[in-house]
Amino acid sequence: MNLVVVSNRVARGKPNEPMTGGLAAALLPVVEHSGAIWVGSSGRVRDGHQKEPFAEIEALGSGAIATLDLPAAHYGGYYEGFANSALWPALHSRSDLIRVSREDYVSYREVNAFMARALMRFRKTRTAIWVQDYHFLALGAELRDLGVDDPIGFFLHTPWPVAAVMQGVPNHRELITAMLAYDLLGFQTEEDRQNFLSYVGGELGLTIEDGVALSQHGRTRCEVFPIGIDAEKFAAYAAKSASHPDVSRLRRSLNGERLAIGVDRLDYSKGLVNRISAFDRLWTEQPQFLRSISLLQIANPSRGAIEAYGNLQNEVARLVTDVNGRHGEVDWTPIRYLNKGFSQAVLAGLYRTAQVGVVTPLHDGMNLVAKEYVAAQNPADPGVLVLSKFAGAANELETALLVNPHDIDGMARAIAIAAAMPLTERKMRWDAMMKKLRGHTIQQWSADFVAELEKCRTDKAAVAPLAAQPPQALRWLKSAISGVRLI
Repeated sequence: MNLVVVSNRVARGKPNEPMTGGLAAALLPVVEHSGAIWVGSSGRVRDGHQKEPFAEIEALGSGAIATLDLPAAHYGGYYEGFANSALWPALHSRSDLIRVSREDYVSYREVNAFMARALMRFRKTRTAIWVQDYHFLALGAELRDLGVDDPIGFFLHTPWPVAAVMQGVPNHRELITAMLAYDLLGFQTEEDRQNFLSYVGGELGLTIEDGVALSQHGRTRCEVFPIGIDAEKFAAYAAKSASHPDVSRLRRSLNGERLAIGVDRLDYSKGLVNRISAFDRLWTEQPQFLRSISLLQIANPSRGAIEAYGNLQNEVARLVTDVNGRHGEVDWTPIRYLNKGFSQAVLAGLYRTAQVGVVTPLHDGMNLVAKEYVAAQNPADPGVLVLSKFAGAANELETALLVNPHDIDGMARAIAIAAAMPLTERKMRWDAMMKKLRGHTIQQWSADFVAELEKCRTDKAAVAPLAAQPPQALRWLKSAISGVRLI
């Protein structure tokens, strides 16, 4: 079966270049080794005069990347508007941050329709389409409108919140109904899956049978596929990176003190303010840790045009300055704060240098940084992972020190325990986590999803759709909402 993978962002897999976001890092090995075509945005926009979407194609391992210039008239409303000012905050249970207009929703649907038209050229005999993440919730419905009967699956990398939160998203009923055009919906955790099914059964009034939603589109199976990493590859990166200039300079600068590391996009879901506050509390309440452990916090800025992100960047910078001003000395800086990205190869070396990994999001789908930190450790002298219980990774990495990221004192205590943990216990905890990582790799994740997609589409073909609608029904609904004719 030919596989087409779709996401908003693509990555080119050069080990010496920074990679932004866990999704891109996760999909890279899937495409390199499966022969898939990976379709996504080029990062550029184009006016609406081109008749058909134009794609630039380049090789990536045994697969290929195809990038598209998205329509300029709709990109802002799609990306900074509905996707990241309505869906992203809602999916992370921050409905108080939803800021969106009717025009943003129209642009979101227009870009989904644009991507559907672009995908038509990549269809071959026995093609499966695998759509990634919240940018393209409606893409499956747009493809069905174009007559596509191939298997189409969707995987959500973020959490899925309780129904009451999703009800705060404008046009939520229409959008989630459109999601049911997919044959298979994949979630990171069982809690996410149950939250989605609860919405579909309660808000939409649809029948749910053994994890399958029955709708006008037919049968949509909802399953859990916890995403993994290539742990052996990341361990090899860590072993080789000791001589990299960034890693060796960091190691020399420590002068024997312990290091904690945090690596995140600069995002309100990552819990950076609480994390820095926990280190402040540690140094205030347990001054023996002054000059004994410092924090390297890498926070790569993103979505700066959105007000909530600009405000967060300013708040974190002020907090770091305040903490360093109160606890620092002329020859010691408690928090090294960097607003730039690093390649996976360099990150692996930085992870191995740190005795404590601090991954404390307020809410996260999985958080692959947690898994990367574990995989990068020296087996003879591993570090300790301090992990939020609200990250999907906590379901697998049970021997991490699990914390409530809203409990500042509790996080401070966990950091102190991690910094002082004896080698025997560190190795016991690390061995258990590595066993999980080796048993749930990124390759297994993708193979399991594609196999289930092929199976559930075969099952769906044997069942007539319930109350089937004309192919253009969803587009007519969009036209009615927007007051304009969509072509």
